[in-house]
Amino acid sequence: MKYQKIVPHLWFDTEAGEAVEWYTEIFPESEITFRKVIKDTPSGDSEQLGFKLMGYEFMAISAGPFAKKNPSISFIVQINKQNEHLIDEMYEKLMEDGGTELMPLDKYPFNDKYGWIEDKYGTSWQFWLRDHRNGKNHIVPSLMFVNENKGKATDAMNLYVDTFKKSEHLASRNYPTGMEPNTEDLVMHAEAKLGKKRFSFQDSGYEHDFQFSEGISLMVKCDDQKEIDKYWSALSADPDAEQCGWLKDKFGVSWQIVHKVMDEMMTEGTEEQLQRVTEAFLKMKKFDIAKLEAAYKGK
Repeated sequence: MKYQKIVPHLWFDTEAGEAVEWYTEIFPESEITFRKVIKDTPSGDSEQLGFKLMGYEFMAISAGPFAKKNPSISFIVQINKQNEHLIDEMYEKLMEDGGTELMPLDKYPFNDKYGWIEDKYGTSWQFWLRDHRNGKNHIVPSLMFVNENKGKATDAMNLYVDTFKKSEHLASRNYPTGMEPNTEDLVMHAEAKLGKKRFSFQDSGYEHDFQFSEGISLMVKCDDQKEIDKYWSALSADPDAEQCGWLKDKFGVSWQIVHKVMDEMMTEGTEEQLQRVTEAFLKMKKFDIAKLEAAYKGK
């Protein structure tokens, strides 16, 4: 079965369910793929959901007020010209009830119809009109390197392309002159495929009051323990951040390194099975998939 290698994971306080319902109503070709409550976690009873927006996989969790989303990781919604009306419709709906315009929807030198907003749940979306008249619309995660990470977009892209199979550089361009504090040595826009899916990278010379956080992490689905070990070794750079399959790389980006069988556990497991798995992984840093499978089976 084909699966998306890297899945963005959104952290909410208590509202993951209502947020995911809202997103799947706004975006076309969207659905909730699973919905489970994991009991007795450190954050109490925790709702976890899998969902697709325009066919792109996401996960979400209600896990308390311990992590906040911010624009350091946003999602570029690329819409073909024949579907241009979707930009207006989605933009308007995502602005409802407290959304914030970071860049108003308008024509810019770099795009005929572009806007950047942060919705009422703190998730950031960039809308981008594609030149293509036909073909599939896309969602592309975008990582912005700010403050102490300024100037590191290329280094991060290189690390990720070298780390993940089926990855490649696609494009990169720096800022032109006259865009200070974005200087010519900083990346204005770069793209790479990581595990067959496109990701965007950019530097920002402006001062920002945010940095990468656990609010949006990237979940990597692995085929076996060897692959878990490989990605853990390649990415982990902060021993204090290693817990329950989570790690932080040298740029502060949070990753979750999991086994693909955990999708099956989440969608098909009973409450008792999920409870046993949760109790097992709460004791782990890097996941030991054999122990998790044993817990799932009650061994």
